[in-house]
Amino acid sequence: MTRWVAELVRQYDPNRPLALAETIPASWYFDEGVYFHERQTVFGGNWVVVGRVDQVRDAGQYLTAEVAGEPIVVVRGRDGLLRAFFNVCRHHAAAVCTEPAGRATALKCPYHGWTYGLDGELKGVPEFDGVCDFDKSKSGLVPVRVGVWEHFVFVCLDSNAGELADFLGELPMRVAPLGLGTMKFVDRRTYDLNCNWKVFVDNYLDGGYHVPHIHQGLGSVLDYSAYTIENFGRCCVQSSPLDSSGGEAETASVRGGAMAHYYWLYPNFMVNWYEGIMDSNLVLPLGVDRCRVIFDFYFADSVTERERSIAVSERIQQEDIGVCESVQRGLGSRAYNTGRLSVRREAGEHLFHRLLHSDLSKA
Repeated sequence: MTRWVAELVRQYDPNRPLALAETIPASWYFDEGVYFHERQTVFGGNWVVVGRVDQVRDAGQYLTAEVAGEPIVVVRGRDGLLRAFFNVCRHHAAAVCTEPAGRATALKCPYHGWTYGLDGELKGVPEFDGVCDFDKSKSGLVPVRVGVWEHFVFVCLDSNAGELADFLGELPMRVAPLGLGTMKFVDRRTYDLNCNWKVFVDNYLDGGYHVPHIHQGLGSVLDYSAYTIENFGRCCVQSSPLDSSGGEAETASVRGGAMAHYYWLYPNFMVNWYEGIMDSNLVLPLGVDRCRVIFDFYFADSVTERERSIAVSERIQQEDIGVCESVQRGLGSRAYNTGRLSVRREAGEHLFHRLLHSDLSKA
């Protein structure tokens, strides 16, 4: 960590209670040094979601991702085991798998044809006769830790980090009654935003503070007065009773049931649950002022209004995009450095900022 980044990190006090707390400084959303340090500590040091289990269910199925600037491939072996590797050929560093997802009998680098088994072992080395002191058994793909929870595939680049179960903490127990495993993946939508990834997370974690002002359709079916926020470990869950009886018609038709639950897992993953309906949100940094949000939509078999439900979600997302990009512009103003937090609403954001500070304080 550079001295400059260390000074910016010291500007935030994580020990202030929520009633006295301020947000992280605006510089954390703009500074390139902070952005690159996040790569190493926040994304390079924690378990992060890279895809869905159904993408790698069968032998030979693979998916690719980028984590902390590193190319990653996750593949199901013939033995049924799920493995992850750095997607970097051991010959001249080209990407071995170049598609977002696919199926293969072997992993063949398109550059010079080096071929690896689904277990990462180097199998084929064209035109290498005469090369001395080369041990093919030591030139396989470099492994990465991989784990699965519910529908989601995680990887961790840090060999010294704890197990995935420890990272998740109480989350599996809290989510278990919702029966996420009964939901089936239906569709994916991707959105690119002109804002730092943390702006999107802040917006998600404001405890519904913005809902009556930005999401009037959604707000019409939530009981805002009974909205709750609870932090535990690296997670925040926001919950609200639902009442569709007097709600805006389009939203009310696809947001039924008794409760809505919104789960966030540090640093960049969310699950939104309504009865029979679920979507996951994965927030990926693309630059200091750009991010990508991937929405995967899941439904119970009994839900028929799937396209209408996705359309309502897309409308909410477009509303969020507008406000998040506005915030990013405002963070760059000389009129702003830090803000205060609502005790009633923004406990989740306070947790996020303290976890960030803890990671960014690492050398």
